[in-house]
Amino acid sequence: MDPRQIRRLAEQSANFGFLKDHPLLVWYGAGAESLIYVDAQAAMFKARTFGDVLARDLVRRTQVTPVSNSFFHQVQALHTAGALTAKVYAAFDRLRDTGNKAVHDHLGEVREALELLRTCFELGVWYHRALTDDRSPIGFVPPTPPPAQVPASIAEGLRAEIERYKQELAETKLLLDGQPSLALAKAQATAAAEQAVREADARRPQAAALLASLEPAVEAAQQAFDSAKPAKVSAAKREEFISRARRASQEPLNEVQTRAEIDRQLIAAGWQVQDTNQLNLYAGPGVAVREVTLATGRADYLLYVNQRLVGVIEAKREGTAPRGVEAQLDRYLNGLTAEQRFSAWRRDAALPFGYVATGTETAFVNRLDPFPRTREVFSFHRPETLARWMREADDEPDAPTLRARLRRMPALDRLGLRPAQVDAVEGLERSLAVDRPRALIQMATGAGKTFTAVTASYRLLKHARARRILFLVDRNNLGKQTLREYAGYQTPDDGRKFTELYTVDRLSGTGMLDSSNVVISTIQRLYGALRGTELPDVDLDDRAYDSYDLDEPAEVGYNPQLPPETFDLIVVDECHRSIYGKWRAVIEYFDAFVVGLTATPVKQTLGFFQQNLVSEYTYEQAVADGVNVNFDVYRIKTEITESGQKIEAGTVVPLRDRRTRAERYQELEDDFTYAGRQVGRSVISKGQLKLVLETFRDRLFDEIFPGRSTVPKTLIFACDDNHAEEIVAMVRLVFGRGNDFVKKITYSSRRDGDNPDTLIQAFRNSPEMRIAVTVDMIATGTDVRPLECVFFLRPVRSATYFEQMKGRGARTIDPADFQSVTPDAEVKDRFVIVDAVGVTEADLDEAVPLQRHTEQQISLRDLLRKAGTLTANPDEVATLASRLSRLDRQLTDDERAELAELGGQPLTGIVRGLVDAVAPEQLNPATLAGPEAVRDLLAGALRPLAANPQLRERILEIRRAHDITIDEVNVDRLVSAAGVPAAERAQVTVRSWHDYLEQHRDEITALQVFYEGKGRISYDQLKELAARIARPPQAWTPESLWKAYVLLGRTSEQAGPRGVTDLVALIRYELGIDQELRPYRASIEERFRGWLLRQQQAGATFTADQVWWLERIKDVIAVSVEIMPDDLEGAPFTERGGIDGYAGEFGDRAEPLLDELNEELTA
Repeated sequence: MDPRQIRRLAEQSANFGFLKDHPLLVWYGAGAESLIYVDAQAAMFKARTFGDVLARDLVRRTQVTPVSNSFFHQVQALHTAGALTAKVYAAFDRLRDTGNKAVHDHLGEVREALELLRTCFELGVWYHRALTDDRSPIGFVPPTPPPAQVPASIAEGLRAEIERYKQELAETKLLLDGQPSLALAKAQATAAAEQAVREADARRPQAAALLASLEPAVEAAQQAFDSAKPAKVSAAKREEFISRARRASQEPLNEVQTRAEIDRQLIAAGWQVQDTNQLNLYAGPGVAVREVTLATGRADYLLYVNQRLVGVIEAKREGTAPRGVEAQLDRYLNGLTAEQRFSAWRRDAALPFGYVATGTETAFVNRLDPFPRTREVFSFHRPETLARWMREADDEPDAPTLRARLRRMPALDRLGLRPAQVDAVEGLERSLAVDRPRALIQMATGAGKTFTAVTASYRLLKHARARRILFLVDRNNLGKQTLREYAGYQTPDDGRKFTELYTVDRLSGTGMLDSSNVVISTIQRLYGALRGTELPDVDLDDRAYDSYDLDEPAEVGYNPQLPPETFDLIVVDECHRSIYGKWRAVIEYFDAFVVGLTATPVKQTLGFFQQNLVSEYTYEQAVADGVNVNFDVYRIKTEITESGQKIEAGTVVPLRDRRTRAERYQELEDDFTYAGRQVGRSVISKGQLKLVLETFRDRLFDEIFPGRSTVPKTLIFACDDNHAEEIVAMVRLVFGRGNDFVKKITYSSRRDGDNPDTLIQAFRNSPEMRIAVTVDMIATGTDVRPLECVFFLRPVRSATYFEQMKGRGARTIDPADFQSVTPDAEVKDRFVIVDAVGVTEADLDEAVPLQRHTEQQISLRDLLRKAGTLTANPDEVATLASRLSRLDRQLTDDERAELAELGGQPLTGIVRGLVDAVAPEQLNPATLAGPEAVRDLLAGALRPLAANPQLRERILEIRRAHDITIDEVNVDRLVSAAGVPAAERAQVTVRSWHDYLEQHRDEITALQVFYEGKGRISYDQLKELAARIARPPQAWTPESLWKAYVLLGRTSEQAGPRGVTDLVALIRYELGIDQELRPYRASIEERFRGWLLRQQQAGATFTADQVWWLERIKDVIAVSVEIMPDDLEGAPFTERGGIDGYAGEFGDRAEPLLDELNEELTA
């Protein structure tokens, strides 16, 4: 479509002009606007297409992966990813449901079309704000019915809606600034709204003509849009967009609403809000006085704490950027009259506390900070908080605030800390000192993340006088372990325990003690506390308080018991889980620094923490330092695991109810075939389980742990609780041991009469308990240092989760402690992954937060309810058909017969009717015929369910009691059992590295340089590449990649320390640019010698001083891949005058010589 014509159309459109940079949205939006009173059905079709195009665009911008390209699945994926709030999701749903409602007359049809036009406008405004962060009010201009086209009866029927829309438009145009009275402001706003409606009506014919002229180009534009390849989106850009999108979902308040909302927020935060004629500074500890004249203008609110004037609130219309008001706020903070200064906290200084508020956003600046910086806060601080800050400033004038004290932290006492922990604490403190709000610490599993956090907590409480720290654990059972870490921490200065100096509590059902200095919680418990929910006992293993699944993104409101300033610092352990999408609002509620701890950062982690990675310590580095132990892989393959099996007809098999575990026996009338992936979930193969465990037992002391006689501490991962029960029973049988030898540790353990904490402690310390079986409960975070064997009897899809599970075995342990639980062992120098399901061979997904599932489907219960009320739309009918078809494949013959009798036909017949109803050949003609035809079509297909509540209920009962088939007849056969050779793993690494380079050649800047042969690579680009490949699922370092090539004999250079610059050598070799793989420094040295020789042959000579410069320039290039003029101002060049000394030594050739060396040595 001609961009000029689209811009003209945007100018003529009353409600979609702001989308002028999005041609299809302008086309469909303006088209619906033009057709409202001409062809309401066509207008509704364009409205729905507007929503479809918008959803497709959003999917590309957020990089979510819908199940299909249908409107329904795209919106579902966006909602699940946290990009759509409930309000925006509902708006999309209204458009998607177009045509599914019964409209019985022309008036109803026009009214619905008008409503959908308004919905398109709302979504368009939301989208515009999400892209631009523009919060200025945009009002919907209602098209009025033209008398020549619309009968008077229709126009009269629409009068109420049109007037309501006009009134809403007038409210968006209401301006109070500079107006002498509210009445006059309202009159002017009403007149402006009427004028906007008249102008829009006048432009409608021109818009219709433009639409007609553009019609031939629309199909091509739509095809181009559909086939366009989505651009790559960085994690930071995605986070930024989603944050704006969520903010954009809140409609801007008009000025009257803004003042009312600010009053409400102040009252909720404990302030007394008064007019000047009702002033009573003794009404409470904090008083906010409206509309006060200062020497420099009229302030919207003055703040008094304990009768002292301390701050100003500047109220602005929503959409006003707080930073654009900073100068005005500064004038007010400095603009007191002489009389007002008399009541100020500090008479000779500016007021310390300033807020800019719009009713939906609040920005705060504390002028007591060393470098005052405006920051967003959830709401106003309580008067008691400002009073405390005032006391702290009086007590310590040289460091009056937390941010001032963070800049004066004493040197870290390194005694007892590993180098990686020192780096992490010092990196965090540097970040805090410059007021970075978020910081990320990457530290390998087992390297002491929690101890690092406790060390940092102690220093912040003692030296920065932080008031309270929140420590968020990944799972509730880890809270007790974290509490032990704090309690056992011996302070480096006077040797006392942490808990002798500071109060450490877990967030309990009774709330938080005012004396608490450290509070430990899960994000789920914290969310419950913010909502005022009664929390269960902290020691209760309630899986609901460990689940990260939410139907809707978490929404929080102000809680006076936990105000936003409750914590100064939040530590988020295993932060790859809790901080994204649906949970992030819980953390962002608090006015606190946020520090993330993780061994396995993914791109969303880095995005949330604003790329502020303050320290990195990889698994390979931890192994090299002796902090962790390395691992070997022992692979067990059996026929059933690899290929599944068949139980022949006539066999009597046990069937177990998954929920009650009750068993019954049934003779199979047909063959029952199952796949390997079903083992452990829907099928328990006794033969497979017995063979795998017998193989483990028989090879344990010969191949896996040669020379040993005691079963090493082993953690087995099961598919679910039922599978875990089977494993426990089979382990006892295969090893011929009693109950204490192996225990199940899952969320149901307490229900079964066991205490999970006691079991975990026994697993750590008891020589008798050798094997633990779990599902998820101790998959992350739980330390069992003597653990030597991590046994996978369940598949894992997430690379991040696999790294966490694998990390259970990586901990080191003191030899004496190790021998006390494993007597025949001397030292723990490795652990073994026993892989019985192929997890080490699978292509694992790069992990995403739990709330980023590709589809959040509606439950079967809700689908059947909608079937009963005949309110299911076509997509829901299709989903119901799929669910029932899947259920039918899981039914026993008796259940299938029972449902057929109840329903009057087989379940497959009902499914076939549903499928036929939503098939294009039936649904499309019905859609063209109108919503009534679609309703009749779907109602006919749903009738067998809608007219039979007993059938619907029985389907749900059977689904809940889904059976597990137990195969007791098939004997499994061993395919192979052997350790995986290091060379084989190296081959996989090198192949994966080659594939990675190919897959990301157009995405990563460093790789583009090599592939395109243009430009020069920078050290920062190499560091970015190194950081990316260090994350799961790759988890590579230059050292580990080099080691793989050494193991394969592809380089004569032995494995050893390798740096970021060696990635250049690895890439050049893999792409065939270099025929020999050599360390990057060796190549630079050789090229430098060759360059000197060529210079000599050309007649150039260098003095000894010049050679000194050239040698050191070469050294810089060897470690930084290039040299820049600024590098000459650092060591060792400053010994000889820095850049001036270099220029003096080489004269006119100085600058071109640097370029030449960069080109020649890195070629």
